[in-house]
Amino acid sequence: KSEQLAFFTDKEYENLFDTFVNSISSDKYDIVRIDFSPFIEAAKLLYQGPWVAERYAAIESFIEDKSDALFPVTNEIIAPAKSVNAVDAFKSFYQLQGYKRLADNVFEQVDFIITPTVGTHYTIDEVNNDPIQTNSNLGYYTNFMNLLDFSALAIPTGYKQDGLPFGVTLFADAFNDEFLLQHAKTLMGYKQDKMGATEFAWITKETDVDKEVTTIDVAVCGAHLSGMPLNHQLTERNACLIKACKTAESYRLYALAGGPPYRPGLIKVNEDGAAIDVEVWRMPLEHFGSFMLGIPHPLGIGKATLDDGTEVNSFICEAYAINDAKDITDFGNWRNYIASLSD
Repeated sequence: KSEQLAFFTDKEYENLFDTFVNSISSDKYDIVRIDFSPFIEAAKLLYQGPWVAERYAAIESFIEDKSDALFPVTNEIIAPAKSVNAVDAFKSFYQLQGYKRLADNVFEQVDFIITPTVGTHYTIDEVNNDPIQTNSNLGYYTNFMNLLDFSALAIPTGYKQDGLPFGVTLFADAFNDEFLLQHAKTLMGYKQDKMGATEFAWITKETDVDKEVTTIDVAVCGAHLSGMPLNHQLTERNACLIKACKTAESYRLYALAGGPPYRPGLIKVNEDGAAIDVEVWRMPLEHFGSFMLGIPHPLGIGKATLDDGTEVNSFICEAYAINDAKDITDFGNWRNYIASLSD
């Protein structure tokens, strides 16, 4: 309800919120106003209820032995929690359950709720002059989130005349993060010139995030190289060779115990590393799962850094496996090592 919105005399923030709400497409959304009182009352419990005792418990020995070292405002908020008793706690738990039921009833009418993220900005001096009230005001739209078990997402939507940003928060039941992200993307069709408080322009064209991922690149350094015994595991999955290159100079290569087929282990090190020859193969994503299932312990797929600084999915090896392995880094690659065995 309009009378439950709080902007703490900040008329510009109020106007920015109204502008955002009015910008929402009526073709995509039906906007309804809700009774916000259960959320407001739940928010009050965070500092005015027994939950502050949880903070006391977390620093009990410190606040009792060194209370003078605690920031005065923090001490003023937390210290009284020592007198909170179990009866107070249970009463407040019952209150919270009541607010939760009322809040859940609201979500039977709507898919998600939009509020200002904060009702105003405060200067440092304003906070220093009245730290408890100003922080309470800043939490007006957020202090209930954890208590009522909601998921929430804040997005930037505008600016005041002095350049300070304004934004709104979308929230819904727990575990609705992806749902909120989808709607945030739609709602942020209401764009400003810049992204949030940065100097970067809004992205208006398709990005890599928008594109459907259909392939995955994998760097191989051993038996899966072209012409080697296990290369067929790539080709039979319609993988194709993208490039032959080297890793960054931060790896060691080991010939692991066991075989055939003989396998190397690629290990990243902090010092005395070298660049190791690898091949990067591109595989249809639909075949990657079956490929991974065929990778034996102690090998696996992780990330490796190439000599151009990019990261790629790659065969890696668990460190314990090199205890019984031979360091073959000086050969530069697996092919040279295999060739040496027949010399």
